[in-house]
Amino acid sequence: MASATSVIAWGSGEDGQLGLGTDEEKELASVVEALEPFNVRSVVGGSRNSLAICDDGKLFTWGWNQRGTLGHPPETKTESTPSLVKSLANVKIVQAAIGGWHCLAVDDQGRAYAWGGNEYGQCGEEPSKDETGRPVRRDIVIPKRCAPQLTVRQVAAGGTHSVVLTREGYVWTWGQPWPPGDIKQISVPVRVQGLENVRLIAVGAFHNLALKEDGTLWAWGNNEYGQLGTGDTQPRSYPIPVQGLDDLTLVDIAAGGWHSTALTNEGEVYGWGRGEHGRLGFGDNDKSSKMLPQKVNLIAGEDIIQVKSTNHQFSTLLIALKALIVLFFSGLLWRNSFSHFDKRW
Repeated sequence: MASATSVIAWGSGEDGQLGLGTDEEKELASVVEALEPFNVRSVVGGSRNSLAICDDGKLFTWGWNQRGTLGHPPETKTESTPSLVKSLANVKIVQAAIGGWHCLAVDDQGRAYAWGGNEYGQCGEEPSKDETGRPVRRDIVIPKRCAPQLTVRQVAAGGTHSVVLTREGYVWTWGQPWPPGDIKQISVPVRVQGLENVRLIAVGAFHNLALKEDGTLWAWGNNEYGQLGTGDTQPRSYPIPVQGLDDLTLVDIAAGGWHSTALTNEGEVYGWGRGEHGRLGFGDNDKSSKMLPQKVNLIAGEDIIQVKSTNHQFSTLLIALKALIVLFFSGLLWRNSFSHFDKRW
């Protein structure tokens, strides 16, 4: 039976991250043929690797695997064709995330898994250290349970840290939440104080967003480019409300490497943080960072229903009701432009 979905990819394929069986660059969108037999419900594009989740919960990965980011021992540095993560074949994966060089996933029972680089404890295991106390690279090439004491609803991966949202509405984190060297890393999940009844989380390279059930948006972490939306560039070690959104009803959020995006129930998009490379959607001539949320002028007549970013790329992706994909990015600096969406509609 033919699949009801198709995965398309384009851009740089130097690490096989497009899944097209080659490492060649693709300027035009191409169908990932290896996934055609499967009903794919969501895809996630990272800087150098990608993954897809099927309706039956099977997880496929492809791209860069030098750190075990594909969920199996790296026989080669890259793999350009999607392959099943066999160690998770007996569970139903419902959501996943790609970090700097680690990955997270959660199954339908609320169990979280991690694999890839772990030198900062981002996979939930105590990292090894050398005689000077510096982290030693120790990759987890087979997905392992992480945060086993938690029943997880959503996972999000940062540059070197991990964040999860539990079914009870609490947020937990571990790893290195700041640029390496700024603060001691932790490998045991720690609850983020001051956050309850959280509905969605989003994580950039070193900043975090949490959308609460009451519609308020909170942020913490690195704030070098104003990505916390606080009107300044001071970092926050605790959640603080994002300013300028009080009269809006937010339905979705996204965090790029150094910028943030929010979507309202009216289909309006707001962006803030680092403005270079057009990632905020304010035009090629406006490269300035925005320390407070500003409304993005969108294509007239399109109803935006999701916003997506990844924490290593220079892009923001919007998905419209009519299946239009609107992408803000610098074509010179991006790696791959996978749509990272699910079937919530």
